[in-house]
Amino acid sequence: MTSVNYKQVGLPDFGTPTVCPELSGGIYRARFDRLLAAKKAAGLDTLVVYADREHCANLHYLTGFDPRFEEALMVVADRRVPLILTGPENLGRAAAATIEVEARVYPPFGLLGQDRTRTPPLADLLADAGVAAGARVGLIGWKYFTGQESRTPELWSELPAYIVETIRAVAGDGGRVVNANTLMMANETGLRAINEIDQLAQFEFAASQASEAIKRMLFGIRPGMSEYEAVGLMQLVGIPLSCHVMLSTGARAVGLSSPSGKAIEIGDAFTSAVGLWGALTSRAGWFVAGEEQLPEATRDYLDRLAKPYFACAAEWYATIGIGVTGGEMDALARRHLGDPFFNLILNPGHLIHIDEWMNTPVYPGSSERFQSGQAVQCDIIPAVGDPYFTTNIEDGIILLDERGRAAFREAHPEAWGRIEARRAFMDDALGIKLKPEVLPLSNMPAYLPPFILAPERALTLR
Repeated sequence: MTSVNYKQVGLPDFGTPTVCPELSGGIYRARFDRLLAAKKAAGLDTLVVYADREHCANLHYLTGFDPRFEEALMVVADRRVPLILTGPENLGRAAAATIEVEARVYPPFGLLGQDRTRTPPLADLLADAGVAAGARVGLIGWKYFTGQESRTPELWSELPAYIVETIRAVAGDGGRVVNANTLMMANETGLRAINEIDQLAQFEFAASQASEAIKRMLFGIRPGMSEYEAVGLMQLVGIPLSCHVMLSTGARAVGLSSPSGKAIEIGDAFTSAVGLWGALTSRAGWFVAGEEQLPEATRDYLDRLAKPYFACAAEWYATIGIGVTGGEMDALARRHLGDPFFNLILNPGHLIHIDEWMNTPVYPGSSERFQSGQAVQCDIIPAVGDPYFTTNIEDGIILLDERGRAAFREAHPEAWGRIEARRAFMDDALGIKLKPEVLPLSNMPAYLPPFILAPERALTLR
């Protein structure tokens, strides 16, 4: 095994941006044009894009609009202004979309108890917007299916049944309604798989904020604080969340759990995460200052779990790059942590976007290759369970070829300075040498303090 050390490490202040880069109207119009081209190439006449609060990424990517409290539906047909249907609370926000749209109220998308007496027939609205009899209609929501799940995966849809049934009724027996999420979310060809420079700069802004929140919490937490008080140390600034804030300890320590009023005690298992649009940072370990405070059955935690895990994560960072296959990354993780003890339950890495997990090319035997312009999450989770609990480094990187790096450096010099400083820290302090195209976004890049009450001590290859 690669030699891993546990020692004092000075985590630099990489700086925290206060201004989020904006996406121009031109970017959104170009996205929409690419959507129309993809629709045509797929042989589709019309696209119907669904969104709700949890599943807004595709619609927001195309329009800059995401529904809150309510649902929304966008109908895209050739030579027509797209129609967005939404509830009454979101009508103004939909009308202010970054591309030209027609926004109309569809009362059933509003909350229960609101007036629905003037509800127009959904079939009529869809027909007026371009869902024609005999049309081939593509449905875009938030996931697609494969032959592993169904003999007819293209006919499976995750959209609400009443919407799908109405669309199929309008298209009629001569039409065909299919799942079209691959147009947006396929790992190599999906529109959201490759990001514009300004979008990547937005992700860097979000990652800086998310990682600083976790860092403030780790360096400020004290025994006796409640989980709520620990989350208060994060000082979140209001960027939209991609998932609930997570922090749980002791018997409550389960990866996706929200905080509670429980007092945090020495000897507790500990896990925390902050996910914002385009970024997530997570750290997990033990709420102790050293091995002597661990439960007796886990006194070998460093050697048994934390060090092998860090060796895996370090090689993950050093290996990923443009042209590397997802299968190579999966095999790397299995080589380090394939023993059933580590219990890797999720793919060790995935694409990240507005949604925390867009898709992943990382799976056994995958020939899908990472590309310039992708945002990728290091997400290797050993679900070890009792008594060792777990450990975790979860942060994002972006991949950019030489031309992309030059464009990023010119357009966003302050963000580029932070990225260069992070790369230097990973090499000089942690012993992780990155390929030129690998650009870390977190202000805790590969920084793993296994003992939460000793945040200044971390694992390294140096």
